[in-house]
Amino acid sequence: MREVAVVGVGMTNFGISEKTQIEMFSEAAMEAITESNIEPRDIQALFLGNVLGDFEEGQMNMAPMCAADIGIPNIPATRFEGACASATVALRDAYMWVASGFYDMVLAGGTEKAMVMGTPMATRTFAMGSDSRYESFAGITFPGAFGMAAHLYSKKYGIPLEKLKEQMAMVSVKNHKNGVLNPKAQFRKEITVEKVLSGIVIADPLQLLDCCPFSDGAAALVFASADKAKDLTKKPIYIAGTGQGSAGPLHNQKDFTIVKSRVISSQQAYKQAGIGPEDIDVCELHDCFTIAEILAIEAMGFFEYGKGSQASEDGETALDGKIPINPSGGLKAKGHPIGATGAAQAYEIVKQLREECGERQVKGAKIGMTDTLGGDLATVCNIIFRR
Repeated sequence: MREVAVVGVGMTNFGISEKTQIEMFSEAAMEAITESNIEPRDIQALFLGNVLGDFEEGQMNMAPMCAADIGIPNIPATRFEGACASATVALRDAYMWVASGFYDMVLAGGTEKAMVMGTPMATRTFAMGSDSRYESFAGITFPGAFGMAAHLYSKKYGIPLEKLKEQMAMVSVKNHKNGVLNPKAQFRKEITVEKVLSGIVIADPLQLLDCCPFSDGAAALVFASADKAKDLTKKPIYIAGTGQGSAGPLHNQKDFTIVKSRVISSQQAYKQAGIGPEDIDVCELHDCFTIAEILAIEAMGFFEYGKGSQASEDGETALDGKIPINPSGGLKAKGHPIGATGAAQAYEIVKQLREECGERQVKGAKIGMTDTLGGDLATVCNIIFRR
């Protein structure tokens, strides 16, 4: 297997867009291609994360449409779907194809336009990421699933629910504070713990500001073999390790305060990279809900099980903390266009390792990691990047 580097990244603003999904991806892709000092014709394949294009805009088979829109209509172009982890699965496959030697240069990323559906339709279609036989028909939603996870976490570790709600609120406050510093973020406004705790209840104990928004957006990365990367950029960022894990529906998971698919995936990535969680300098992880960030920092090995909520309260996940988590603002403030989220996380990590993040820059970051979760904890994909 060859060494592989990211040589260019691009990303749209997140939030509400008047552009189509194809137009958004083209914007991000051309930024990544331009950064890479290449022409579109140099790209040999395109891997696209997208989840709900058929429901959102009536557009299936979107990958070849995206390829054509940027001037490379005849290359292999494939859509990847792993619910919210779709883009990261696409990135991981792009890395493996280049590492294998089959391709020298691949464009990968994701695009999604959820806002056009409105809340009822978006809620219904997002729920399709859970098990259709035993979960979605009974009315389960992702806020409901993570609300249950918060109750389980509270009981399992003896943390009073009101105390846990405050700690979850601190996760939201931290990510909004980071989002203020990100010019591409959907929400660029600080909030307070009091504001979070006074919000409407979405799925007890989760309140409105414990939940990430629906978003429009796209992001893209260019992967190249290491020998070509040196000629294309002065700041190649290398792939050190990847992992992907799966799990069945929630009723098959014995304890979903510990996301087994994430444990498996992150351990694969650490093993390939030859490092441990203590070596990660910065991480973008899947904070679709505030409790989700707490569960993730434990499953990925940054903190002991049952200690993640206290670590969040103590500021250990802040920009200047032990392990800075979601300097971009995360899904909570940056936004969550589901098919694009994993690529946006990778965009942030590449920028961090290049030291191009301005006020939100994590000082001395040399190794970064992304973590993207799809569906009812069923798909998790991790990528470790290094300078």
